[in-house]
Amino acid sequence: MRTFHRLLGVFALFVLSAGPASAEIKIITIRGGDIVQASPMFKTGQAQFKAEFEKRKTDLEAEARKLQDDAKKFQREADVMSSDARAKTEKELQTRKIDFDYKQRQLGEDAQKRERELYDKLMTSIKQVVVEVAKEQGADLVLQDPVFAAPGIDVTDQVIKRLQASSPAK
Repeated sequence: MRTFHRLLGVFALFVLSAGPASAEIKIITIRGGDIVQASPMFKTGQAQFKAEFEKRKTDLEAEARKLQDDAKKFQREADVMSSDARAKTEKELQTRKIDFDYKQRQLGEDAQKRERELYDKLMTSIKQVVVEVAKEQGADLVLQDPVFAAPGIDVTDQVIKRLQASSPAK
C-alpha cells in the first residue's frame, strides 16, 4: 500500500510540474449535427438513397397488399372449396408469404448497407475538412458537440462554408 501511495505522489508531482505546458493547447469546437445537416453531400446522399430504394419499397408494399387481399379471399372462400383446392391455395399463400418476408428482409439489409456506405463517405469528407480547418487555425484539439463553447473557438460555420464551396455545382 505504501508503494502505491509513493507512486501516486510521484505521478501527482509529474502532472503538476507539466501544468504550464498544457496551458499552450489550442482547442476548437464543432457542432457535428449542424455540419451534417448543412452539408450538400448529406442532401445528395438522401436523394440517392431515396432514388435507389423508393421503387423497391413501393413494389413491396403493393405485393403486401395483394398477399393480404388474397389471404382474406381465401378465408372467405375456404369453406366452399374442395379439400385439394384449399390445400393448394393455402400452400401457395404460405410460399408467397415466405417469399415476401425474404424480399422484405433483403430490402432492409440492402437499405441499411447503402445507408452505412453513404454515411461513411459523408463522414470521411467532413473529417477531412475539419482537419484542414484545425490545421489552419493551429489547433491541437477539436471537440465535437461540447455542452458550452465560446463563439471564438467554434469553427462550425467555417467547416460548413468549406464543404459547400467544395461541393460540385448542380
